[in-house]
Amino acid sequence: MGEAIGAVLAYAVGVGISPIPIIAVVLMLFSKRAKANGPLFLIGWVLGLTVLVTAAYLLAGALDVGSSSTANEGVSWLKLVLGVLLLLLAGRKWRNRPKAGEEPTMPTWMAGIDEFSPAKAFGIAVVLSSVNPKNLMLGVGAAASLAQLGVAAGQATVALAVFVVVGSSIVAMAVGYYLIGGARAQKGLGDLKAWMTLHNDAVMGVLFLVFAAVLISDGLGLRG
Repeated sequence: MGEAIGAVLAYAVGVGISPIPIIAVVLMLFSKRAKANGPLFLIGWVLGLTVLVTAAYLLAGALDVGSSSTANEGVSWLKLVLGVLLLLLAGRKWRNRPKAGEEPTMPTWMAGIDEFSPAKAFGIAVVLSSVNPKNLMLGVGAAASLAQLGVAAGQATVALAVFVVVGSSIVAMAVGYYLIGGARAQKGLGDLKAWMTLHNDAVMGVLFLVFAAVLISDGLGLRG
């Protein structure tokens, strides 16, 4: 069981530490529909992650990654490719980080978050958790690593659940803090949003670099 959880844990942490969704959920928690949009964003995030990592794991299982040497080698090559892509993204994010005194640029869709309907809050969370390139690569990496172990279905289910829980933890804590923290929560969440906004590119650059190393070392068989 420990080996199965260990195969996905690092990837889950990378998913959880994502400035853009954290900023998005905090903005929603300051909006007019905060009490509906915040929890629905969390539900959408959990659903998107669950679908992503489960589909990737089932596909890896269908390809017989755990026992077929050819499929296993293919997964190793996939990890190498994903690692190189993350390495390139790390360099791009680091180069694009705002200089001293420069205002960071956020996605244009964030400007309308205050007017989001509950359905739109749910939908954007599903997209951010399952379709954005970072989560897609980390989710596939986690599922592939788990499939390569060839563990029993029960252990795989627990490991995938741990991936979703850890990957959703910061978004969940932000929503929970808002619901129980009252006025004090608003200041704390505001400070978190400001820090994440300012350091988004730097944080993402470092995350991409770290997980590029993880994927490349896994692909080369250097870990474990």
